[in-house]
Amino acid sequence: MQVIATAGHVDHGKSTLVRALTGMEPDRWAEERRRGMTIDLGFAWTTLGAETVAFVDVPGHERFVTNMLAGIGPVPAAMIVVAADEGWMPQSAEHLAALDALGVRHGLLVVTRADLEDPSAATELAQAEIEQTSLGRIEAVAVSAVTGRGLPELRGALARLVAGLPPGQPGPVRLWVDRSFTIKGSGTVVTGTLAAGALRTGDELDLTGVAKPVRVRGLQSLGRSVGEVHAPARVAVNLRGVDKDTITRGAALLTPGRFLLSDLVDVRVHGDPVAGLPATLTLHLGSAAVPVRVRPLGADTARLRLGRALPLRIGDRALLRDPGRHHVAGGVTVLDVVPPGLTRRGAAAARALVLEQLDGVPDVAGELRRRKLIRGSELARTGVDTATFPAPVAGEWLADPAHWAVLQDRLRDEVERHAKENPLEPGAPVEALRHRLGLPDRALVEALVRAPLVTRGGRVSAGGPAVPGDLIRAVETAFEGLGPFAAPEANRLAELGLGPRQLGAAVRAGLVVQLAAGVVLRAGAPEQAVRRLAGLPQPFTLSEARQALDTSRRVAVPLLGLLDSTGVTQRGDDDRRTVVRG
Repeated sequence: MQVIATAGHVDHGKSTLVRALTGMEPDRWAEERRRGMTIDLGFAWTTLGAETVAFVDVPGHERFVTNMLAGIGPVPAAMIVVAADEGWMPQSAEHLAALDALGVRHGLLVVTRADLEDPSAATELAQAEIEQTSLGRIEAVAVSAVTGRGLPELRGALARLVAGLPPGQPGPVRLWVDRSFTIKGSGTVVTGTLAAGALRTGDELDLTGVAKPVRVRGLQSLGRSVGEVHAPARVAVNLRGVDKDTITRGAALLTPGRFLLSDLVDVRVHGDPVAGLPATLTLHLGSAAVPVRVRPLGADTARLRLGRALPLRIGDRALLRDPGRHHVAGGVTVLDVVPPGLTRRGAAAARALVLEQLDGVPDVAGELRRRKLIRGSELARTGVDTATFPAPVAGEWLADPAHWAVLQDRLRDEVERHAKENPLEPGAPVEALRHRLGLPDRALVEALVRAPLVTRGGRVSAGGPAVPGDLIRAVETAFEGLGPFAAPEANRLAELGLGPRQLGAAVRAGLVVQLAAGVVLRAGAPEQAVRRLAGLPQPFTLSEARQALDTSRRVAVPLLGLLDSTGVTQRGDDDRRTVVRG
């Protein structure tokens, strides 16, 4: 299937033409048929050879331009309709400006009412206007829906147009909702033009404006129930788990985790000079229309603050319109959906220079160069193809190679600096390094470690001996002449320079075991004590333990407390202990 939108001035015969081509009534409302004027979007379809063509019939009156833009936003091609007896008119020009702003490149000119006026003049003028836009030179056909003149030629031209349209694109689903309603017995139904990807019954999707996921209960395309629909296509989606009143035109059904809802974007403007744009305009994207505040940055770039967040991606094409002047200010190409803040002096000018280099094509190397570090899932939501991702550096983190090399150099410098400032510590704590390097995740620090750096116990060091030789010698001196369960006196420790920091380093290095403040034993002493205490008649008293270990009460009390806390000994109600685990 291919989808084509109509475009043209009010009462130039767009709906009549669709009716003649399809045999279907595109005007859905009784008010439209009574007034003979399309007010909202209409839909019809026909078969051209082996191809099905769906038409989105849009209103031509200037009061309903917002409805018109909702219809043409997601479609790849347009059938521009001009009446031979009236020629080029104001809404012809505005509709063409909208198509040009959206970058539509496929179209067909149809000059109607050829039975009332020679179509040559209208055709020549319309072609001159159209060929100045993104459409360029397009085929033209003169018809009369009343007499049937030119309808076979029109079908042939449409078949050629459809044959030249791009095929459906794979990728995540973003279905812009142009209608929502309820069917008794089925529930909520939304319709839209599927521009990429595929929908299947049972799919779970995100719906903008709704906090919880929704599930596809059923699908219809061209009036038939189907199990799946591939782009491009007109589709009706029966949703489970959502009320119709929560869905409005401009909402979007999305593949979960593949789109970023953004209310701040940097764009390139194709149209009016950026410096002359009003401060407030309306942004049209898909079927959505939201007010935006415009901040000029460069000659053709600007920052837009949206009135509500939309699912935007790099490369999206949208339209800016001034509703007060009934004027299309231009098209925009989205350059960045997660732009940096502009709080520092000169930041706006610097940002303009960056935007000059961007073309709106999602590029993994360029995005990594600008963002330095980013999770793969976050980068995918900006519109970058996941198939182009490099291997993650840690978890799902992606890094710019040049930035990663700089971080490795900085890590080495930080580890060296920490070692000089803290010679007693067996390396720099990973968390401290994370803060110093400004990294968002500890895993990134660990991933940066390369030989000769090593990671031990949550610290990064330059390898080699983890304990300074001076500290080892001081500890050995402190225990000279002491029994296996004797602790050096506090004044002796102080004489040897073994203060709290030094003792802490000795504990971390496994040289000593700290029982209490200023009370330390040789490494392995608690294990030796357990073996000796196990030889006592069980249970035993504190005094019996002190005598068996040949130590002081200053050591015995905290030592037995340590053994109790580790489950090696069990203390009874009578204050006696039993060795329960040797």
